[in-house]
Amino acid sequence: MSETIDQERFFEKINVSRETRENILTYAILLKKWQKKLNLVSDTTLPDMWARHFYDSYQLNELFAHRKAENLKILDIGSGAGFPGLLLSMVGTGEFHMVESNGKKCAFMRQVIRETGCNAFIHNTRVEMMVPFPVDYIISRACASLGRLFVLGQNFIGQETICLFLKGQNVDKEIAEARINWRFEVEKFTSAGRESGAILKVSHIKALR
Repeated sequence: MSETIDQERFFEKINVSRETRENILTYAILLKKWQKKLNLVSDTTLPDMWARHFYDSYQLNELFAHRKAENLKILDIGSGAGFPGLLLSMVGTGEFHMVESNGKKCAFMRQVIRETGCNAFIHNTRVEMMVPFPVDYIISRACASLGRLFVLGQNFIGQETICLFLKGQNVDKEIAEARINWRFEVEKFTSAGRESGAILKVSHIKALR
C-alpha cells in the first residue's frame, strides 16, 4: 500500500521554505477552483490530490539531484494541469517548458505561473510541431506509452538527455514494446505517490531504424 499523504504530511516530507509552501498552496487552491469548470484532473483523485498529484510529481525531484538545478532545462510533454513540471518548478528544480495542446489547460497553467512566479513557460501546441532546442531532461506523466513518448520527444532527445516518466502498472509491457523500435538504458523505481505506479529513468535513447 502507498503511504497516506495529506497536506500536512506532504509538507513534512518535502521540507521547503515558507514562500515555496505558499506557492504550492496557491497551486492547490487554483486547481480546486478551476476543476469546477474544466476537467483538469479526474474528479475522483481530488480528495487524495496531495498524494496522487503533488507528491507523485515531487518525487521526481530526487532524480535531478546530481545536476545543478539552476542550469537545468526541462521539457514536460503533455502537461495537462501542470503535473509534474509546475510543481517541480516551484521547488527550484530548473527551467520548465510545459507543452500542452489544450488551450484551456494552458490558460490554467498561465494563471498558476502568474500567481506563483515559478520558472516555467507554456507552449500551447503539440510537441512534434515545436522547433527543437537543447534540453537536459524530458518528463511526462500519464501522457502516452513509452514508445510513443520517444516518438513525440525524438527531436529533443540528445546524447546526454535523460527522460523521467511517471508510469502505471503496465510499465513492463511498455518497456518491452518500446524495445522493438528503440535502444535505451532504463532504471525503474517504485512510485511513492501512486499504488502500482513506477518511475522510469531512461537514457542513451536511439531509434533502431
